[in-house]
Amino acid sequence: MNKDYNFSSGDSPLIISMPHAGTTIPEEIASLMTPAALEMPDVDWHIPQLYDMARDYDATVLSAEYMRYVIDLNRSPDDTSLYPGQDTTGLCPVDTFSKQPVYKPGMQPDEAEIKARIQRYWQPYHEKLRSEIKRIHAIHGIAVLWDAHSIASHVPRFFNGRLPDFNFGTADRQSCATSLEDAFAETLEKSGHAKKFSSVFNGRFKGGYITRHYGMPAVNIHSVQLELSQCIYMEEKMPYRYDPELAKDVKLLIGDLLQASIAWASRHKQGL
Repeated sequence: MNKDYNFSSGDSPLIISMPHAGTTIPEEIASLMTPAALEMPDVDWHIPQLYDMARDYDATVLSAEYMRYVIDLNRSPDDTSLYPGQDTTGLCPVDTFSKQPVYKPGMQPDEAEIKARIQRYWQPYHEKLRSEIKRIHAIHGIAVLWDAHSIASHVPRFFNGRLPDFNFGTADRQSCATSLEDAFAETLEKSGHAKKFSSVFNGRFKGGYITRHYGMPAVNIHSVQLELSQCIYMEEKMPYRYDPELAKDVKLLIGDLLQASIAWASRHKQGL
């Protein structure tokens, strides 16, 4: 049996979640899927590699083992839409971002199967995330949860044209203190690594279930989602190769942003 998630413990105020980085599909589920789905086009490819500097900041890192088609860890267990009135994929997606079917005809998961997947795959990840937030908050009196994502630069289903390079979501400034979002904006303005990249706050991506559910600024738990455009660090077609040279400045800027998160948390411990 595969492990439920990948985990590395740290003791700084920073927790990094990677709910869409998984590439494992259990054989009994893979047998029900289409060839298009098994190519796994909608994985947040290479996110753990992009964030491998997290250990330098003593950050706690939790990343998914299972692919998002098995179950989407960044969706509510009751499958409430994150963007009412807009097209989106659900808790157990039945089509890809390009509208290709995930399952062979008649093989879509029924209600009982979805409930079983919630218990088997969704709950362990979220139980671990909750426990780590509690642990870090107990140590510091503050926690910063960083939800790390990426997506293809062009997905007409969800947005027009090319996506900005760095897409920050703070649930319209509800999931974290406004001063933390301001700290990110200041970092983007001052970092020498940011000059070649475009960025936006609370544009098409405002943060998913994890950002919105766990972010509680009133009790000093602050969450932010960063959605990266994949064209700035990898090939966007099969076999989705990571490009170290292309990714170099992306990694440096991510490092600057993580450092800014920890510096901000140090200034705001216990609400100071």
